[in-house]
Amino acid sequence: MFSVLAAVLPTLAEEHVDVALVLAVDVSRSMSQEELDLQRRGYAAAISSPDVVRAIEIGARGRIAMTMFEWANDSHVREIVGWHVLADAEDANAFAAKVLADTSYGQRRTSISGAIRHGTALLSNLPFLADRRVIDISGDGPNNQGAIVTAARDAALKTGITINGLPLMTKGGFGAQFNIDDLDEYYRRCVIGGPASFVVPVNGWEQFPEAVRRKLILEIGGIRPAEPAKVMQAQFNFEKPYDCEIGEKIWRKLRRQFFLDP
Repeated sequence: MFSVLAAVLPTLAEEHVDVALVLAVDVSRSMSQEELDLQRRGYAAAISSPDVVRAIEIGARGRIAMTMFEWANDSHVREIVGWHVLADAEDANAFAAKVLADTSYGQRRTSISGAIRHGTALLSNLPFLADRRVIDISGDGPNNQGAIVTAARDAALKTGITINGLPLMTKGGFGAQFNIDDLDEYYRRCVIGGPASFVVPVNGWEQFPEAVRRKLILEIGGIRPAEPAKVMQAQFNFEKPYDCEIGEKIWRKLRRQFFLDP
């Protein structure tokens, strides 16, 4: 019986998916507990939405792989849901249920570079084949700890990974003084990159579930959004230089002013 099952059922390593998608979710203390809860519910609603399920089903292979982890400082990475292959509504609902079953708590500092490095490691050791590999990173502030964000981004791009951004243009929680008004531009210039990479800014929490839903559909289909201003090949840039170390500079300034911990 075992030999028959082994011959019929493919192993995980033999799975072939349209895209392997890493959802990297910010839980830094610049977000309030209410915002963390809204974020989790928004992801669950988007993942289980009929539109996202339909996008999965009409793909060339009709399945994707997805995992989700939370991140804050360079040493805080915690898995929320491990790798799952999603092919239908039942799979999507099961993934969403696991998202809702967990609880996030705010952590110190913001290391986008650490999140990118962890996502890169996950995608570099996939237990299956994927036509595309994508890191979907959300956050409400610039990198202020760990390696420089552009170095982590460029290392990921060299391996063929695409990085998309969901900058949260929201206010709330302890540490909001570390945020910047043009976070969408920061993500566009310093965080995203790779084929069909894009940014979807969120200006209010009421927009969040729809923004995630739209972003997932685009990522599953490998499609750029219609707004060319939101799209960037991060490694090719002829625009006026942007200070991608602004988060680190804000932290150093406030640390000197308020004698904060390193």
